[in-house]
Amino acid sequence: MVIGNALSVGLIGLKAFTIQLQAFISPGLPYFSIIGLPDASLSEARERVKSGCAASGFTWPQTRVTVNMSPASLPKRGSSHDLAIAAAVLSASGVVPHDCMVGVVVLGEVNLDGSVHAIDGLLPILLHARDAGLRHVIVPRANRDEAELVDGVEPRYVSHVGELMEMFGAHAAYTLRDEDPGIADGRADLGTMAMPVGDMAEVVGQQPAKRALEVAAAGGHHVLMVGPPGTGKTMLASRMPGIMAPLDERDQFEVASIRSLCGTLGAYGITDVPPFEAPHHTATVPALVGGGSGIGKPGAVTRAHRGVLFMDEAPEFAPRALQTLREPLESGVVAVSRSKGTAIYPASFQLVMAANPCPCGYGYGTGERCTCRERDRIRYFARLSGPILDRIDIQVPVNPISRIGVAPTARGETSEAVRARVVAARDIARRRFAETGWGCNAQASGTWLRAHTPTEALDVVNEALGAQRLSLRGADRSMRLAWTLADLAGHGRPDANDMTEAIALRTKELT
Repeated sequence: MVIGNALSVGLIGLKAFTIQLQAFISPGLPYFSIIGLPDASLSEARERVKSGCAASGFTWPQTRVTVNMSPASLPKRGSSHDLAIAAAVLSASGVVPHDCMVGVVVLGEVNLDGSVHAIDGLLPILLHARDAGLRHVIVPRANRDEAELVDGVEPRYVSHVGELMEMFGAHAAYTLRDEDPGIADGRADLGTMAMPVGDMAEVVGQQPAKRALEVAAAGGHHVLMVGPPGTGKTMLASRMPGIMAPLDERDQFEVASIRSLCGTLGAYGITDVPPFEAPHHTATVPALVGGGSGIGKPGAVTRAHRGVLFMDEAPEFAPRALQTLREPLESGVVAVSRSKGTAIYPASFQLVMAANPCPCGYGYGTGERCTCRERDRIRYFARLSGPILDRIDIQVPVNPISRIGVAPTARGETSEAVRARVVAARDIARRRFAETGWGCNAQASGTWLRAHTPTEALDVVNEALGAQRLSLRGADRSMRLAWTLADLAGHGRPDANDMTEAIALRTKELT
């Protein structure tokens, strides 16, 4: 009895696991079965693999063919295992040596004509293979740029099942067509791409809002901007990635792995610019936190990991969708449970919300232009519940601009200049928290803050608590803001002025 072997790698969320494929050809009526908890798309691999092998000149056994995918307790999904199934069957049939695939990870989607197409999620798969000591990997040629991002593996590239057969000494009969999308090898260099980000200098005025975003970027704080239409809230938010500290190598690969899983890595590449996600206000709960049948797929909160999740017209989002943000805002992860398992995705993002002061948008100042009834105003902002607002560190008004400057000096400060201050403040915080593992002030625990914040600053917090201007959570967040303000100012610990400004950033109202 000859057992054909091959290796593949599966994903549950971003967590990868090695799959051992074994193929056995036994007497019986012609039948091809795949066992080991395959989903519907993987079960369909039977027809793709059978046709693809035939297109390579391989005569499919007119008997019973069984492929087992181990471990059988974990669900397998997707078409990325097609080529590994084909390799195991070819090995079991003797077309290639039965032991030639030992220790080799085989990945790729097989088309009916035998061509091998690119797959999603290759980057986290290869990172797992490297960590597991699996150096030899066969991947689609269309994934070449992505495969070469990972050091420590030795990828070999195929565009057709026939190439796989010839790679191990078998004879194949096939024809490559250059127009096949799975064969194209002219993809952009993923190592040099960068998405353009607007400059903060392009925003006219709004110095208080710019200052608030600088503080948010320096300390990792969440922001709510409130103002009438046309004052620049969206423009300000879209430029925030340009003033944030650049991603380090580890974070770059983490973000790239998420994009690879979502199939969007080709549009972004490897970049140190933090991601920016702006879901529409009609987005559903699965669209925000992740969902889908079988194993849940990443949502907007995961795609914004290590970057910005911008929610424009925040009160227009469904209340249930807004409430789902509470868990990832606290824990930095989101668990998506579906019928075939639970996928845990990272979701450590900075939340930036923008809102009008009322449904018509003109309920500011004297309110002369506002056409809303008082109960409509109350109902509108009540959609942003207390628990959500309490998790927003900074609440800043974005008031209308009354005058436009025309002189060259009227141009605001560039994102590059602001980013330099943010990076310096982050470095101070990183050195301070070197022993704790925290990367910014927003991650500091309340216990640490109460133990290290100077007494003069704590007196300001206690006064605000006594006047019921702050909750206990709000007090902790105000202390985090005060430490960030101290880092930006260059003095080691926050004083009473820093704490006063921090509390003001949490409690300002539209004027």
